[in-house]
Amino acid sequence: MFSLLEDAWLPARRANGQVERIRPMEITAGLGDNPVVAIEWPRPDFRLATLEFLIGLLATACPPRNAGAWVDFWQEPPSPEDLTAAFAPFAAAFSLDGDGPRFMQDYENLPGEPDLPETLLIEAPGAATRRNNATLLVKPDRVHRLSRAAAAMALFTLQTYAPAGGRGNLTSLRGGGPLTTLVLPGAERPGGPAPLWHILWANVPQGQVPQSADLPRIFPWLAPTRGADRFPATTPAEAHPLQAFWGMPRRIRLDFAANPDALACDLTGEVDTQMVIGWRQRPNGVKYVAWNHPLSPSYSDGKGEWLPMHPQPGGIGYRHWLALTLGDGASRKPAPCISTWFERASDVPPPVLEGTRLLAAGYDMDNMKARAFIESEMPLPGNVVNATALARLARGLSMAAEEVARALRYAIREACYPKDTALDAAPLATPYEAFWAGTQDAFFARLGTAGATLETAAPDWHRTLRKIALTLFDQAAPLDPVAVSFDPARIVKARNNLFLTLSGYGAVGIKIFIALELPLPEPAKAKAARGKAKEPA
Repeated sequence: MFSLLEDAWLPARRANGQVERIRPMEITAGLGDNPVVAIEWPRPDFRLATLEFLIGLLATACPPRNAGAWVDFWQEPPSPEDLTAAFAPFAAAFSLDGDGPRFMQDYENLPGEPDLPETLLIEAPGAATRRNNATLLVKPDRVHRLSRAAAAMALFTLQTYAPAGGRGNLTSLRGGGPLTTLVLPGAERPGGPAPLWHILWANVPQGQVPQSADLPRIFPWLAPTRGADRFPATTPAEAHPLQAFWGMPRRIRLDFAANPDALACDLTGEVDTQMVIGWRQRPNGVKYVAWNHPLSPSYSDGKGEWLPMHPQPGGIGYRHWLALTLGDGASRKPAPCISTWFERASDVPPPVLEGTRLLAAGYDMDNMKARAFIESEMPLPGNVVNATALARLARGLSMAAEEVARALRYAIREACYPKDTALDAAPLATPYEAFWAGTQDAFFARLGTAGATLETAAPDWHRTLRKIALTLFDQAAPLDPVAVSFDPARIVKARNNLFLTLSGYGAVGIKIFIALELPLPEPAKAKAARGKAKEPA
């Protein structure tokens, strides 16, 4: 029997660069001299999912009872022996194979023909796509066998981030491809990596160790499935709050086979005595409704419900920073782990706060298709003394940047492309994204300046936006006779209009200046009239 608590299956990298397989309770082994600092799966979605797995495990087995208990384990982490004892009551829920309940798998032994192991991977083409030979970027038939370690994480990743999968194949507890945000604390020693323990513990919510009677309500595979055909909704009232970490929207059973020829896992290259060679599923797993996840930001649907956020095309950058860290109180809320960090930050050393970052990651899904796995890190302030002032500064800078980015895209279209060209078409999306990338460092530099306010930051930020926007326009619409779209009259007119917008004229220009709370320029007509009045008779 393969136990996800008792077997060494997690690929961990230590501070000295050594990679080894460890058991979950060994995440604190060697903290004094050579700590575990990262998880080393060959896939970014597996790495993120493993962090969620370990945070969920700690939140279930040994959560901090209060702020004091959290500080105690930050300063003096539990030993591997302590974690072994804490995890022991939950061992029955973490068996991947065997005759009893199986981790993240249906309570019943589902009938039916098995599918290929690679279709456990979120980006893998579906059966219909393979039949129609319609695969493009992701080729099929690459993964025929998975080691039990790789299969366990593929299964957990699918259940945790499950996209729409056809009739009856439900999305995850947070919907298809949710956005996860985590605190990444800085290192206590300058120049050194932060231990994995601090990364995990920074994101573990407060709570109480559950009673044994609660386990089937935490781990849904310990009891007959609350299928959507019989239970149209499973809300937090019908389950334990910890099921947020262990949601099981898909009814799945893995098929195992002995590996006498010592064949390697097609994903990791690992040789395992037992391999997963297929999996079976049945529709109508658990349909989750009205859940808020400890690791996901949320937005208001305008009807009184808060829904998990999802990554969108174009990646995650500073234009999303405010919503992910402070929210706005009305339509956006940060993940609970981020809000809690601001309360905990006063109890950690200053070097940790100075290096702390926000990790935002998840699948950008188009219904059932994965367009990309998005992963971004941004600075995260530690102890926010004046959240209102910081939010005002960030909101003003990012709103002005948004208007400038739109004006840039519009100006390039006016200079080079037909008027019916979509503003999100690839030729216009490239300078748009370049603008955000080119201004990101400057945004965080102003945000991190001690005592910075919108009044002090706005003039210089306006100059930065104008300089980068005009530079990108000149690169996208050069006055070059050999350019295919060369039309000097159009280019000059579009650039002049962009310059006027950046100077505060027109509807968009006014929005830029209002966002930055800068005084609006004198209207052009009034300026011209004043100029004529000064002319000598």
